[in-house]
Amino acid sequence: MKKQPSQDQISRKDAMKKMGKYAALTAMGTFIILNPKKAQASSPPDPGGGGGLG
Repeated sequence: MKKQPSQDQISRKDAMKKMGKYAALTAMGTFIILNPKKAQASSPPDPGGGGGLG
């Protein structure tokens, strides 16, 4: 007896396409977050100064 695919299932080809898109987005997001030049450029010049209480 073969199982009939239900309506909410997708084919392997469609699943691979979707996973490729998610992988590309994840890689791009990781690259942006971990890119040291971008992180250095967006940090303030004196990260610990200027907020003293007294």
